[in-house]
Amino acid sequence: MRSASLLVAAALNIGMHARAAELPPPLPAEHMKVEALAAAGPHWVYVFDEAFFNETDARVHLFDGDTYRRLGQIDAGFTPGFNLSPDGKTTVVATTYFARGSRGTRTDVVEFTDNATLATTREIVLPPKRAMTLPTLFNVTYSDDGRLVYVAYVTPAASFGVLDPAAGTVLGEIDTAGCVMVIPSGPNRVSSLCESGRVLTVTLDAGGHESSRAMSEPFFDADKDPVFMQGVKIEGGFAFLSFLGEVHEVDFSGAAPAFSPAWSLVSATEKGHWRPGGSQVGAVHRGLHRMYVSMHVGGEGSHKDGGTEIWVFDMTTHRRLARWPVGTMGTMGNLGTVLAVQVSQDGAPILFAATDKSDVVVLDALTGRVRHIEKRLGQTPWMMLNP
Repeated sequence: MRSASLLVAAALNIGMHARAAELPPPLPAEHMKVEALAAAGPHWVYVFDEAFFNETDARVHLFDGDTYRRLGQIDAGFTPGFNLSPDGKTTVVATTYFARGSRGTRTDVVEFTDNATLATTREIVLPPKRAMTLPTLFNVTYSDDGRLVYVAYVTPAASFGVLDPAAGTVLGEIDTAGCVMVIPSGPNRVSSLCESGRVLTVTLDAGGHESSRAMSEPFFDADKDPVFMQGVKIEGGFAFLSFLGEVHEVDFSGAAPAFSPAWSLVSATEKGHWRPGGSQVGAVHRGLHRMYVSMHVGGEGSHKDGGTEIWVFDMTTHRRLARWPVGTMGTMGNLGTVLAVQVSQDGAPILFAATDKSDVVVLDALTGRVRHIEKRLGQTPWMMLNP
């Protein structure tokens, strides 16, 4: 019996060695790394998701309008503001964190993300007073030369912070006497909108401190027809759309803002019925001088309602070029209403339309033809930016 056991053990040993000799060598150890994105394309879009139903967890999604791929996301905290640097290489997020998630010690911070890797590269801690509003371009923004960053404060007193992103420091705070938001006006000026319909412009010195200020004449009547805070980028400044469909173009390139005569999106018979609405109501292709606006039929107080149509305008002649009904777009069922629009700035532009169903529709900006419908791109995609 002992001899038989030894023979069996020897056979097993030989078999195990034979199988071991047949096994491949072990794989090398894996190490986590950050993979850089390819060069940014003209149809990349940054989609801001407020995450309205769990507001401590907002995000910014990066989406490619050519390949329809989701390239990555940037965590954005609680009711943030976000923007892009003038060169498009950095995303800036002004946000708030609480030590226990939704409660506890509050920390306000501005975070900078490298858009090549979507990795956070720097943060600047703020005083706990940044403005928490629906998304606009003017909660946090860069100076036109990219040297400074401005952050809107509301406590409810209105002011703004001036930051040096290179040094990672807060340079100071400037009171705005009740006027709100930070609108970049050249390399060293910041403008804010006032409830009187005026624009306050503060000029800064080389150290980011106030050197002078000036108040404009009113360019809209807040009692009769207020404007959306979501300014639309145009050449040299921004266009502000009113609740009743008036377009106020403001040139911020000079020492003082210059106001063009207002023009209307609606005819006399449409006025008071058809209105712009949503969270990002318009977008402009600056090279083609075309404006895209989310429009709906509504009454007083419906300015947050999404659009049932997208209207296209020639900004030179102020003529309406097209009406694109949302209900006839695509073949994927009810798309809901359009809350936000953004257009790429290239020669073959794409229009992005985010809906209240959390979808992002990709359209040919020249014809309105639907190219793609990205379902559930975030929870509440309320603003989009294109570099």
